[in-house]
Amino acid sequence: MHTAGSSETIDAGFVGKLAGYLGFEEEKVHHLFEKKYLARNWEEHEHIFRFDKEISHIERGTVFYEKDDSFEMVMGFPKIRRAMVLYPTLEKQFEGLRSVVVEEKMNGYNVRVARVNGEVLAITRSGYICPYTTERARTKLNPDFFNDYPDLVLYGEMVGPDNPYVPKEIYDVDSVEFYIFDVRKKNTGDPLPAARRREILEKYGFLQVKSFGEIPLETAPGEIAKIIRNLGKIEREGVVIKDPAMVLPSVKYTSSRSNCSDLRHAFKFYNESGRDYMLSRIVREGFQAVEWEESEAEFRKRCMQLGESILTPLRDSVQSVKESQRLYDEVRIRVKDLKTAVEFEDYLKRLGVDSVFENPEPVGDEYRITIKKINKSTNDKTEAIWRGELW
Repeated sequence: MHTAGSSETIDAGFVGKLAGYLGFEEEKVHHLFEKKYLARNWEEHEHIFRFDKEISHIERGTVFYEKDDSFEMVMGFPKIRRAMVLYPTLEKQFEGLRSVVVEEKMNGYNVRVARVNGEVLAITRSGYICPYTTERARTKLNPDFFNDYPDLVLYGEMVGPDNPYVPKEIYDVDSVEFYIFDVRKKNTGDPLPAARRREILEKYGFLQVKSFGEIPLETAPGEIAKIIRNLGKIEREGVVIKDPAMVLPSVKYTSSRSNCSDLRHAFKFYNESGRDYMLSRIVREGFQAVEWEESEAEFRKRCMQLGESILTPLRDSVQSVKESQRLYDEVRIRVKDLKTAVEFEDYLKRLGVDSVFENPEPVGDEYRITIKKINKSTNDKTEAIWRGELW
């Protein structure tokens, strides 16, 4: 069996075999490695390669590895487009369907869990093997599923307070839990129909995102608007609207509270967040205000909520840096083995995340560790402005 060499020197036999598997020219595969659009994972997972950019039909974050005389691939997360308004968007996007499935969109971080050459691994959206998430997945998930369905991949959301990426206390979760929203086949990425996915996963006791049922397409905009209003009241993110057969692409629609929560974090670390990320969430508010035919009082309330979510964290960050305080995100993890925490600290360093791990705190038979993630770009930019630099 041919194997790849270092990221700089790739075995010609490996490149030829990979080109045949992907349906690419060998020259294109060489180019992808040179540009690091194809890259290795690290340490014991360096045999697993990831796509660092969307290439042809292959999503960013897709991973592959050698298996037998060929390769096996875990496809990335399909991009889910956002509905700015429910009508006529749903009618157009799901034309020909009688009904749609509506499920909760949870606020955590995306993870795929699959068996890779005998090991159950957690793969992030970008295609990295996260040691913390892998330990949690192995602890939480029934391993019989991977024995019975070795060719299937679980796609889901890690949510809860012991979450090093998107910590939230809005769910009834003590530490962190894995909620599954999709099951797809290796190599093709073909999804299981929604009902079939629920049927299979229930047998293994897996948590799944909440389903609001199958709703007639004709009445879906009004019914989903009611669902979103109720979710907003409890600070939940929104919904994903799906073709029951999972043939047509899914669509997402979020609550105003979710938009504002995202903006609060984005403007706290204003120099880390992308302009498109910020602008799209502000634009959503304008469309929803018109779509919901808000009264002047309701609109003013929306304006206050939106403005405060932007200016309050921004003011607080500017004030903190003026007072010589460093800006950081405080998150935490909970591990069974302290070795996992060491591996996760090294993992964050490799990703370029400047972080400080505090001493472990015993919690039952596990350990909770608080992490301060320093947001260097916003700190440096704000300090420069207070020194008299121009924007």
